[in-house]
Amino acid sequence: MTQIKTAMVLAAGLGTRMRPLTDDRPKALVEVGGRTLIDHMIDRLKSAGVERCVVNVHYFADRLEAHLKSRNDVEIIISDERDKLLETGGGLKKARPLLGDDPVLVANIDSVWIEDGGHDRAIADMLEQWKPDAMDALLLLADMARSSGFDGAGDFFLGDDQRLSFRGKAESAPFNYMGVHITHPDIVADVAEDAFSLTPIWRQKAADGRLFGTRMHGDWMHVGDPAARDAAEARLQRA
Repeated sequence: MTQIKTAMVLAAGLGTRMRPLTDDRPKALVEVGGRTLIDHMIDRLKSAGVERCVVNVHYFADRLEAHLKSRNDVEIIISDERDKLLETGGGLKKARPLLGDDPVLVANIDSVWIEDGGHDRAIADMLEQWKPDAMDALLLLADMARSSGFDGAGDFFLGDDQRLSFRGKAESAPFNYMGVHITHPDIVADVAEDAFSLTPIWRQKAADGRLFGTRMHGDWMHVGDPAARDAAEARLQRA
């Protein structure tokens, strides 16, 4: 299994859809099941062997930094985006000097899940399936039928060879991106802009046959607004 020691945690968003819960805090510090969203994600990453988390900050940055200082089980490095929001790709590009040259895990903070049988294997499964020479990115996927907290019709089709194709003009697709992926830090090196999304890059990589997916077996909860937070809280309590 590939060992990845460094992760990029994307925590700089404004959390607009999460208001009023984000009136006095960043989305990363909204709690679900008695734990903040960012701690849920860092816990997952740590359990998969991550030792360093590069976290980008913008909205209520001081409060998020103060919270992260309470963690001494992983190294926390701040990528400061106070001056300008850079989106997913721009955030990765700005943090590039902090990430090193090896493949990294990249994770959003609005993703909570419960795996079948009480396992915690999803990220470990990604690490086992990661092939750095053949893959430019490997995305963690949830079954659309077992996903909640969003209004979409599915993101991807997953081939037998793990290659991903976008939904395109199809009415629906069976898999949703869960906000966690493995990639090479240089995947954003050729983009001239400061602020940009990773999605156009992924579309090109899919066309090139170098975008892959790993299926998580369980229930995924996208925690994007107060109603989704409440639903995730209830689901965690039932588990």
